[in-house]
Amino acid sequence: MRLMKRGKLAQAARCNLETIRYYEKIGLLHEPDRTERGHRIYSPDDQRRLKFILRSRELGFSIEELRALLNLVDSDDYTCGEVLDVTTQHIADIKSKISDLKKLERTLSEMSSQCAGGEVPDCPVINSLFDDQLLN
Repeated sequence: MRLMKRGKLAQAARCNLETIRYYEKIGLLHEPDRTERGHRIYSPDDQRRLKFILRSRELGFSIEELRALLNLVDSDDYTCGEVLDVTTQHIADIKSKISDLKKLERTLSEMSSQCAGGEVPDCPVINSLFDDQLLN
């Protein structure tokens, strides 16, 4: 890897320039060095860090979980157990979301099974969405 300007880095990482700016703004990416003309240049370490961030986001880690992982890495004094703790909590969050999505699917399937489609203006899906009993 060699030094890259932001545009090349975005292209290489297959992300938006704004994504890189955002991660710099919130402190996940360190402020890069600059050329004499003021262009940001990203080192191989910066490039690896961006790749880590993007991959972690693909795996659904929140910004705060990602910040926790990067804080561990930046401390140079982390254990695999500490990383496992963050990952295990993330897995629990995923399982909870899956459970919520399954409930959502069952509810919407039940609502839509009562709908015959057709041309009548009375729709069981719309009626169910307006029904106060869903909140109980």
